Amino acid sequence: MSEHVERAPVACPSCSPDRETVHEVLTTGGGTATVRCTECGHTHKAPLEDENTVEPTVVVSQDGDSFTATVEMPGDERVEKGDEFILETDDVIMQVRVTAIEVGPEERVGRADAGDIDTVWSRAVDNVSVPITVHPRDGEGDGTRSLDLQLPGDEEFTIGETYEFGEEEFEVEAIHVRDSAVANYDFQKLGHEGDTVLAKDVKRVYGIDKSSKAWSAW
Repeated sequence: MSEHVERAPVACPSCSPDRETVHEVLTTGGGTATVRCTECGHTHKAPLEDENTVEPTVVVSQDGDSFTATVEMPGDERVEKGDEFILETDDVIMQVRVTAIEVGPEERVGRADAGDIDTVWSRAVDNVSVPITVHPRDGEGDGTRSLDLQLPGDEEFTIGETYEFGEEEFEVEAIHVRDSAVANYDFQKLGHEGDTVLAKDVKRVYGIDKSSKAWSAW
C-alpha cells in the first residue's frame, strides 16, 4: 500500500538551485508542496509529481467466508500470485496472500502491474484454520479423526515433532502444502523428518495420535 510522501528530491533555491537535494515534505495541496531542505533548512514551495495510484478490488477469503475491499497501490507496482500485503479497511487490518489475479472477464494471470488489474483474489493469512487428520497409533483406538485448529499464520509444524492442543496430542508424519505456497518448499507433499511448514501454507497436516486416550484400554 502507498504511504504519504515524507521526503522528495527537489532543487533548493537557497543552497542548490542547480541540483536536487533531499527535502522533507511539510504540506501538500493545489499541485504544490511546502518542503524543507535537509541540507540548509530552507523552506519553500515546490511542485511535486503525484504518484500514479490505482485501487483494484480485493476479494478476501477467510474460513469459508469472503468480503470485498479495495487497496491503494502504485499503478506500476508488480503484483504476483503468492505475494502478501497488509489490507486496511475501516473495519479490519489483516495480512492477506494473493491467490489469483484477474485482469479481465474470466482472465486470470500469475502476475501483472497493479494498473492492469481488475480484481485481486486473496486469503487472510495472519490467523488461519489448519485441517489435521490424526491416525490411530498402530491401528489402536477408534480410528482416524479430523481436527480443525485456529492458529496464527506464522505457527510452525515440523515433521517428527509432537504437538499438544488442549486434550489433543499428535506427532506430525506428513504435511500437504497449499498450491499458493508450493514455490516456498521443495515439494507439495512433505514427509521427511525435520521438514517445517508455516500454518498459513498448510493444506492439511497428517499426524499419529499421541493423546492419553490413544493408550486407554479398550
